[in-house]
Amino acid sequence: MPKLGSQEPIYIAVATGLEALKTNTQGSSAGPLVGTRSSARGADGLVKESGMTRRDFFRAAAAAAAGAAVSEMALASTPQKKKHHWIMAIDLKRCVGCRACVAACKAENQTPPGVNYNVVMDIPHLGSSDDKPYFLTRPCMQCKSSSCTLVCPTGATYHREQDNIVVIDYDRCIGCRYCIAACPYGARQFDFGEDYETAEETPGAVTSPEYREYRTRKKGKSPIGNVRKCTFCVHLQDENGEYDQAQGRWPACAKTCTGHAIHFGDFMNPEDPIHALLESRGHFRLKEELGNEPSVYYLW
Repeated sequence: MPKLGSQEPIYIAVATGLEALKTNTQGSSAGPLVGTRSSARGADGLVKESGMTRRDFFRAAAAAAAGAAVSEMALASTPQKKKHHWIMAIDLKRCVGCRACVAACKAENQTPPGVNYNVVMDIPHLGSSDDKPYFLTRPCMQCKSSSCTLVCPTGATYHREQDNIVVIDYDRCIGCRYCIAACPYGARQFDFGEDYETAEETPGAVTSPEYREYRTRKKGKSPIGNVRKCTFCVHLQDENGEYDQAQGRWPACAKTCTGHAIHFGDFMNPEDPIHALLESRGHFRLKEELGNEPSVYYLW
């Protein structure tokens, strides 16, 4: 392809418009001009093949160039959606092991038996005088460099570009469970199609708000036969991808925690209170040595 000269981009910009103009003035189309540039180089060639006068040609070229400039300006002025990095900070000193977060998560996402997005584990506190354990709450870690997305053969599990939350496209998931094996935190479960008794008595009455898809549970239909996981309750975000704690649009576990042990915030917002919390308290992330960069911090 020949190297474009200083004026040739204008010729290309106007070429498509010329065909429409010729159709209106002559009643028929002579074909796209861009495709004929190899036999007619430069302005004179295009003018000749267009059947227009030189004055009309450059008048059309000027109009096309002005239109292109306006389009570029409009694109540049279009507001871009703000990006977020939602994280959790879980205070091990405040968690009392009540498991209200577990119940709230199941109620919010309407998960079936055997599917728990959030669990609380009892960790022995060696050397403690009263043998009181630590209670470790484990949602999905929403890893920045996740193992699950690397092994998924269909690309069904992926990072959302706007906030790094790892989600699953149930229509693309084939249930191979490679991601379950790859996750070092055990944060994924397979939906075998089991239901609670109340759901079995009234099939189709229980729908899950996940991803705002409101799927009903039907044999052979997603999410049955899919892998499932915590999503930080993304269905509670607004159209700008933001949560609102005052309005109750907050991850169910953090909203329900009786001991106020689960904190949630935007790591990309330097004014978010979660920054002050991390700066004032010692903290760690599970299995940091693996390099997954989890988005859940534990305060001690």
